[in-house]
Amino acid sequence: MIDFIVRIIMALAGVITGWFVAQDAANFGIIQLVVSVLLIVLCIAGAVFLPSLLALFRGSDGSETSRRD
Repeated sequence: MIDFIVRIIMALAGVITGWFVAQDAANFGIIQLVVSVLLIVLCIAGAVFLPSLLALFRGSDGSETSRRD
């Protein structure tokens, strides 16, 4: 399972790195590694902050209390 996720992330990082650096360059692998780490960080940050962002866009911050009129 982890192997599948790593392959997808590295393939995506290879495509993104290929936009900016030639594949024959000596530092292509290092830049691909940096891009893949950034993708992993963005995925983790998205998973952590997704509930907060959804609540923000819905207009509630999750701290609502029930009001009695």
